[in-house]
Amino acid sequence: MTEAILLVGGKGTRLRPLTVHTPKPMVPAAGVPFLTHQLARARAAGVEHVVLATSYLAEVFEPYFGDGAALGLRLEYVTEVEPLGTGGAIRNVAERLDSGPDEPVLIFNGDILTGLDIRALVAEHRSAGADVSLHLTRVQDPRAFGLVPTDGTGRVTAFLEKPQTPEEIVTDQINAGAYVFRRSVIDAIPAGRPVSVERETFPGLLADGAHLQGMVDSTYWLDLGTPQAFIRGSADLVLGLAPSPAVPGRCGEALVLPSAEVAPGAKLTGGTVIGAGAVIGEGATVDGSTVLDDAVVGPGAVVTDSMVGRAARVGARTVLRGAVVGDGARVGADNELHEGARIWCGASLPDAAIRFSSDA
Repeated sequence: MTEAILLVGGKGTRLRPLTVHTPKPMVPAAGVPFLTHQLARARAAGVEHVVLATSYLAEVFEPYFGDGAALGLRLEYVTEVEPLGTGGAIRNVAERLDSGPDEPVLIFNGDILTGLDIRALVAEHRSAGADVSLHLTRVQDPRAFGLVPTDGTGRVTAFLEKPQTPEEIVTDQINAGAYVFRRSVIDAIPAGRPVSVERETFPGLLADGAHLQGMVDSTYWLDLGTPQAFIRGSADLVLGLAPSPAVPGRCGEALVLPSAEVAPGAKLTGGTVIGAGAVIGEGATVDGSTVLDDAVVGPGAVVTDSMVGRAARVGARTVLRGAVVGDGARVGADNELHEGARIWCGASLPDAAIRFSSDA
């Protein structure tokens, strides 16, 4: 298995304002665009050729990654003009694949942080002789997910919608967003229209008697669909809880990028990332948070489980807990923003304007 398709076309609506100017896979996690971690893990598993299925802000990807040579990959980019869904996006890039009809192609979503053993998933696919193999993970509360039960051999028996009652929870296994497709299955997806692999392709294959194999891998897994999940994922990468070859060595409690300025009396903990050119003032505390390039956190500020966008400013003694400050925003001194607060890109709050907010 040397080829992969990476689905990076989503708008990342739930992540706004992080995704107003930046596509979700390009939002920094542990100092680099999140997509870098996925590409590095694919390369470590033996992938050589990756086709990126892009849509929203598609023009951002190629200038950053180019032909992929710096990562040891060959990258190609295909942009869908109209949203095609997961299945439609996969089919839309099929002509760029080199694999033969029976060869395996790795496919993964651009918003999942996982410790999946990619080689093991491919090996399971080959040994089972499957048409499609799915990475499954177990969750404590599966009510927010579609369920994927399997038999004793790991063969998928059904795809079930989100359970509404306890009786409907027949398994704790869910679709974890990484697949291996037989190339011929990709070519059979209808072209030129929206297709959902979850709602159309997989159930249709099962109904037609195709072999869908599930491999449960319960290592680290996190859907980065919300700001709080994204912030947590970045911190876990820094702390070494989530694996990635793209993290620059052992970071300890914090990763401080070159040209950042951190005052001697500031405290950085919990997997914090301080971006290039950022400034952290005297006596400030930044815990489990990301401060992006050229941002400023004022003296005595407390930033916990939060993200401060590019060139944003957080005033002296301001407290952020579970908040997001968009690119270029200004939060004056002595404010206090708690869980769920989002300050839009370029917005400005005067000194001591807010003590609590869920949306600003």
